[in-house]
Amino acid sequence: MYRNAPRNAPRRSRTVRNTLACAAVAFPVLLIAGCSSDSDKPAESDKPSASASKSPTVAPAKYKELPDSCKSIDKGTVKDLTPGTDNASGKRVGSGDTNDSNSCLWSGLDKYDYRQLTLSLKRFDSEPAIGSGDKRAAEYLKQQLGEKSSDKDNRKLKQSPVSDIGDEAAAVAFETKKQDAKGKSEEYQAERLVARVANVVITVDYEGAGFEDAKKPDADEVKKNAEKAAKEAVKHIK
Repeated sequence: MYRNAPRNAPRRSRTVRNTLACAAVAFPVLLIAGCSSDSDKPAESDKPSASASKSPTVAPAKYKELPDSCKSIDKGTVKDLTPGTDNASGKRVGSGDTNDSNSCLWSGLDKYDYRQLTLSLKRFDSEPAIGSGDKRAAEYLKQQLGEKSSDKDNRKLKQSPVSDIGDEAAAVAFETKKQDAKGKSEEYQAERLVARVANVVITVDYEGAGFEDAKKPDADEVKKNAEKAAKEAVKHIK
């Protein structure tokens, strides 16, 4: 009986070794299974960006309304710039929503000296798809100057920056010809001054002629009067 006991010992030791070997194989498998469960989660980079879903934004327009252009230049100034005028209150030009744009015209004839002044105001709102009101107004300022430069009837054009009027301003001086009521061609000295105040554009067109062979005003006089009108108009933008 005692002789048979040692024969069973090797069997038991082999059984223990096999059990430990199986456990050693199973344990890494569990570790692998545990790691693989984390890899199934979406990475942070795969998540949609919050900023990508936001719409582009622009700064809001500063001015929400326009003044009346016919009331943006004092009557005393109108009489100085258009001597002999019979309507210092001005004549409204165009129609539509005057809060987006409006224009006014004054004219006067003093003996043979004719002067005409037109003031136009235009306001731009901010729109995300287009740009801020200020940016749109700045683009319009360039267009207004370009209109006179591209007109083939205008001669001796001279464009120059203008200081101390609004946020930015520029002017174009030129000579042109127009026919009077009798069909006679008259020489005009003219200036277009365009100024921007935030999202509002002020356009001043000022011109003069000398009828019946009288001399037209010189360029410096026309420039000075156009700037005077523009400075007054700027003060009414509120």
